[in-house]
Amino acid sequence: MKYEVILFDADDTLFDYGMAESRALYNAFAHFGLPTGAGDYAASYKEINAALWRDLEQGRTTSAVLRVERFNRLFAAHKLQLSPEAFSEAYLKFLGEGTYLIQGAVELCQELAGCRLAIITNGIKDVQLSRIQGSPLSGTFEQIIISEETGYQKPERGIFDYAFAKLGSSDRSKVLIVGDSLTSDIQGGMNYGIDTCWFNPLGKEGVPGIHPTYEIRELSGLLEIIR
Repeated sequence: MKYEVILFDADDTLFDYGMAESRALYNAFAHFGLPTGAGDYAASYKEINAALWRDLEQGRTTSAVLRVERFNRLFAAHKLQLSPEAFSEAYLKFLGEGTYLIQGAVELCQELAGCRLAIITNGIKDVQLSRIQGSPLSGTFEQIIISEETGYQKPERGIFDYAFAKLGSSDRSKVLIVGDSLTSDIQGGMNYGIDTCWFNPLGKEGVPGIHPTYEIRELSGLLEIIR
């Protein structure tokens, strides 16, 4: 095969993060007595959360701050009398139960059994491990590299140094990263000198200056690249 090691992003590449997030928000608001809260505030939450994750990627905040600050901002904006700390704890518990997969993820990983597969994800360790280990892909990955554990975020080089050390790999030409984020996965792979595959199921426009080696609309498209 062309590549020996495949580094997969988790969220919105193999795992359906949108579904997990929606269910976790619904359950958390319901837990605090607001069963319509997810519908009422989801759009606002996603905007706030996305801004904080961009800050995290660029080193302007930490995951410890992010997990509570997003709810602090949301509740302040909508004058909700809820504890951001307690809500965050409940939300993360429910999020960790969200093991929903992108269509074709199981079949793809089965077809790639001849490769060394690993996860490299920006996220919260306990949540990501719970979701991965509770899913049909449990036991599939040789390593699960999580930014909170490494102290670095994609696209920083440090998380790739950590991944390569864990995998005992040194030949960058034999490693491919697959992910949905141009600014995180693809930029990170470009910075590190490894080939990249942009999973772009919705046909989004590219970002100037970020040029993936490959682009696929369905996960099954990766098989032609690998072979």
